[in-house]
Amino acid sequence: MLKIQNLSFDVQNDGQNKEIIRDITLTVPDGKLFVITGPNGGGKSTLAKLIAGIEKPTGGQIVFNGTDITDMSITERARLGIGFAFQQPVRFKGIRVLDLIRIASGRDLKIAEVCAYLSQVGLCAAEYVNREVNSSLSGGELKRIEIATVLARGSLLTVFDEPEAGIDLWSFKSLIEVFQKQRREIKNRSILIISHQERILNIADEIIVLKDGELVTKGSKDEVLPTLAGTAMAVQECRGERC
Repeated sequence: MLKIQNLSFDVQNDGQNKEIIRDITLTVPDGKLFVITGPNGGGKSTLAKLIAGIEKPTGGQIVFNGTDITDMSITERARLGIGFAFQQPVRFKGIRVLDLIRIASGRDLKIAEVCAYLSQVGLCAAEYVNREVNSSLSGGELKRIEIATVLARGSLLTVFDEPEAGIDLWSFKSLIEVFQKQRREIKNRSILIISHQERILNIADEIIVLKDGELVTKGSKDEVLPTLAGTAMAVQECRGERC
């Protein structure tokens, strides 16, 4: 379980203090899929980075499974079971997909095991297992490989920062299926997704809305989603080839 209490994050801008996150308090129970949405610049990605340890809060507390992780590094949080998937996956020149998934899992996985993770995200394992994670891969391919590393890691809480960013329609549909499968099959793990996409909002157990760095709404999908209809907070469809 993740508990956030009175969390704040300020930065200095031209000598002035600017509040990015303002006094946010929320709880993410085990086995739930939460989606954080809201207008651009509302603090969603910053909150994700604070949870993962990429940024450090200027106020408040973050507790994960009873442990205060507020001042812990991203590595220490990963060891406790918190995973993070970037909006734009990192490319690793010289590292094969096989090696990346093995590193993520922390085990010397057999090739068949690595191929199973790739198959779960809709990639033909034979074509990808020995490829380098470099510029030859498309955004959609990189995103699916990153999801495969997350599956291999088996984190207790995984935070996805706008997973739909820069991927094609087929990959987006595959991504939704992965989230739905995780939600059905893994009861003790939680997923926290930063997203505008209505199809992702539709699979949430709860939706959190941030605006101007503040939590303005929190509730079940049935309670919150109707209030977002027709607003810029939720994109209704993926149009064309991209989301």
